[in-house]
Order: sequence, then structure tokens, then C-alpha cells
Amino acid sequence: MIGRRVAITGLGVVAPCGIGQDNFWSGLLGPAITSGKWITIADWDPLPWFNNNAKEARRADRVEQFAVAAAAEAMAQAGDLGIDPTRFGVIIGTGIGGLGTLEEQIQIRLEKGERRVSPFLVPMMMANASGAAISMKYGLQGPNETICTACAASTHALGYAARLIAMGRCDAIVSGGSEAAATPSSLAGFNNMTALSSTGQSRPFDRDRDGFVMGEGAGIFVLEAWDHAVARGANILGEILGSASNADAHHITAPSPGGRGAINCMRLALDEAELNHDAIVYINAHGTSTPLNDAAEAAAMSTVFPHRPAVTSIKGVTGHALGAAGALEAASVLLSFQHKLIPATAGTVALDDDVNIDLVMSGAREWKPGPTISNNFGFGGHNGSIILAPA
Repeated sequence: MIGRRVAITGLGVVAPCGIGQDNFWSGLLGPAITSGKWITIADWDPLPWFNNNAKEARRADRVEQFAVAAAAEAMAQAGDLGIDPTRFGVIIGTGIGGLGTLEEQIQIRLEKGERRVSPFLVPMMMANASGAAISMKYGLQGPNETICTACAASTHALGYAARLIAMGRCDAIVSGGSEAAATPSSLAGFNNMTALSSTGQSRPFDRDRDGFVMGEGAGIFVLEAWDHAVARGANILGEILGSASNADAHHITAPSPGGRGAINCMRLALDEAELNHDAIVYINAHGTSTPLNDAAEAAAMSTVFPHRPAVTSIKGVTGHALGAAGALEAASVLLSFQHKLIPATAGTVALDDDVNIDLVMSGAREWKPGPTISNNFGFGGHNGSIILAPA
């Protein structure tokens, strides 16, 4: 990446397979837990992250609650950065925002009338609520922006945040993504467009895959200038080497044939990182378990990386968290660096005949951590790739 190097010094995770880094990692190594058309975080209690103030917590949609909780873990791990708050930003990605609140309040209006609609509807449903909440909680006065590009949103957010630091616009940024979109209407819409698995199983790249399982959660990171992190003796979790964003310009939901957009996106990320394709030793795939997406992504990976690096998808244990998917997957990559293990692709039993990738299956694989690319592709033809490396 041109300009200053970018370090990651804080990480927080909220996911169906575990809340907090340790539980999340244990969940990734466990069996597939997606059974049904959606998987959510059971018995979620936001109070610990809202000063045990029930009123304060109720005024935050579930998507904001997840983001605030993950940010608390990330900021605690990063420690005192000692950075001018006007140069400390917040860049968050989400696919939808406060859909649960919107759906609930529409129902209240229909049943009880307009006067019963909550005055907090707008600040709870707006897509930028998570970033605003984090900014206000920590007094961060730098750029505070929200990227909303479907399932590529948090990958785009991390890439954009890294560039702001690399170019010297900011010295640190809280970035990542959050999503809580498993509402009745949302699920009905995804199901009726046949995007959800009819069998209730997430099986990325499997010959019997038939759709994704809806998930939710948040992954939040603290990014800072590398030299600053070194100078203050921070524990550096990883480095962002480069990223890319482009568009298929093909179809509102289907990927471009042969994964053309994904191919170009991955190559652009390699160019920004100044890496040859064979420097990549691991790919964290988007791997949604939908027939078209997996076929296009597999073709793209085979084209860009003929040396067949290890590939995995974590959606068998996280579900597909839409705009937060890239953040959860980046979190899994950082933890793979730490533990020197690549989690298996849970739920996948037999690769499709036309999938020519080295998919990690059956159990976790030991590895020597090195440059890793993580991909996310969203409805609307949005593509995002980010390259991470161990510290």
C-alpha cells in the first residue's frame, strides 16, 4: 500500500459461534452449527456494553448493540493510543442497518396508529447508527462514515480505512462491520428469491450446496499507523497490505460469468499490495454456499491463483452475516495467524466437480502464516478484496 504501513492492534467479535475472540475461535474450530434458514446469537444481552442501563440499550437497534460490544473488546485490546481525537476516525460497513427496528415500528403503526411510532425510530434504523455510537462513546472526531455495499460492505470499510491512514489523513481508525438482518420480512424476501438453503445447511463449494444460511454479528478492528503502533509498544495483530473494490456491472444479484469482476478485484488488491499472485498462501473465500456465487468465485480463484493456496469459508459456523461477513472473516484470518491453524470449511463434504481449489475440509490445517486474501461479493455487483499479513 502506497504511503504509511497500517497495523491492526485491536479486535472485537460478536458472532453466533461465539462472543469475544476466544469463544469465536473455538466456534470456528467446532462443527457446523447452521441448521435451518438462519442462525442468530442466542440469549443476546446487550446490557454489559451499555452500562447495565436498560433504557440506553433499548434505544439502540441490535445491529448497533453488536457493533458497540465488538468495539469495546477491540478498544480494550488496543489500549491507550494517545492519538489526537480529530485524527481518529470511524469507518463502519453494514448491508442494511437497523432493519429490526424498522420492521417492528411499521407493525406498530399498522396496528396502533402513527402516534405510537417511537421517536427513536430514525436514529435506531439509520445505517450510520453504529459508527455514530462508537464515535460518541470514545470521543473520536475524525472521519465518521458508513459504507453500505451489501455483503462487501465491511471489506470495503476496512480497505478505505487503511487508505485514510496510509495517506496520512488519519492516524487511527475504528473499522469493521455489523449486521442484524434476520427479521421475518428479510428472511421471507431472501427465501422467496431462493437465496436461502432449502435444506437449512451451509455447504460452501459442495456439489449439493443450495443456498446460504442467514447469520448476524459484528467484527470491529482498531487500525493505526504502523510506526505509531511500534513506538508505543503495541501488540500488532496483523498488517493490511492492500485492498480493492470494483463492480461487475452485470446483474443485480448474479455474479459476472466466470467471476470476471472477482478476478479483476483480486488482481487490483495484489497490485496495491505489490505482491505477485504466488505470494498468497491462504484465501478466506466469500463462499456463501449459493450455486452461482461459489462457481464464479471458484473459477476466479483458480484463474488468479493457479498455485492453489489453501481456501476456506467460515459461513458453516457463522452463517452469512451480509454486510458484517467480511469483518468476521478478517477476524478469523487474524486469529488464524495467532493460532497457526486454518479452520475447516464446516458443512462441506464433497467438492463440486468443476471446483478446482484446495479447500480445507474435515479438520483444521496447520500452516505457516503468510499473506492472505479475503474476498466478499455483494448484490449489486460489488466486489471487495483485502490482503492481510501477520505482524
